[in-house]
Amino acid sequence: MRRVLTLVAVAGASGVVAGRELLRLQARQARRTIGKPLGEEALAADRTWKKKQGDRLELLMLGDSIAAGLGAERRKHTLGAQLARRTARRSGRAVRLHTGAVVGAESSALRAQLAGLPAGYRPDVAVVVVGGNDVTHRVRQADSVAHLVEAVTALRERGCEVVVGTCPDLGALTAVPQPLRALGGRASRSLAAAQRVAVLPLGAHVVALDAVGPFFLSEPDAMFAVDRFHPSGAGYKRIAKALLPAVLGAVGVPQPTFSTTTASA
Repeated sequence: MRRVLTLVAVAGASGVVAGRELLRLQARQARRTIGKPLGEEALAADRTWKKKQGDRLELLMLGDSIAAGLGAERRKHTLGAQLARRTARRSGRAVRLHTGAVVGAESSALRAQLAGLPAGYRPDVAVVVVGGNDVTHRVRQADSVAHLVEAVTALRERGCEVVVGTCPDLGALTAVPQPLRALGGRASRSLAAAQRVAVLPLGAHVVALDAVGPFFLSEPDAMFAVDRFHPSGAGYKRIAKALLPAVLGAVGVPQPTFSTTTASA
């Protein structure tokens, strides 16, 4: 019996080692497949949108490459620009976009992004999208969430409304092979849930971005940029639509209500 248990233990350990080696090989394969065809700088989209409307709102984008808009084909297709334009249209106010987000940023970079804001800058609403790089770089979830909480707290202390787009579902990245993609999806969804629980008590508006994952799975050619990792302009449009109601609510724009009753024939 002791010999059998020893063989089981050795076989189990060998399986774990083989599994880890498979994941390392798949990670290298994914990095080769994805590459960096988009470079490491998103298009600069900062400007005042619908300037003639006046009564300007200040919109701040913080976080990683999604918040920065890497993959958009034109400036107006970045996430920040799409949110600014739609917020201006729905609010009737001018919206000035300022992007502090940095391609490749982890949650720990939020502190530096806040420190790098212009002196005296006071945003009306900040949109924070971060977490994907924490998952791919295997940052401890508790550390990742703590950095996000620190940033949201600092923004709230400035009197700024905050919208947090939770970590996207990495299980939608079809360029990543299985089982690595499934593990990434599980880890990203876990982080998204932890982000939500942590920032809601701080007064943040939370949008679950994993809800847009099915669109990326069903329409990958349209939703992804050429690297099959970052969103395209169409992908950012979908994400902007998901975030917009929270942004409008944060700045006090009344939202349409729909009656649950139906007219009688």
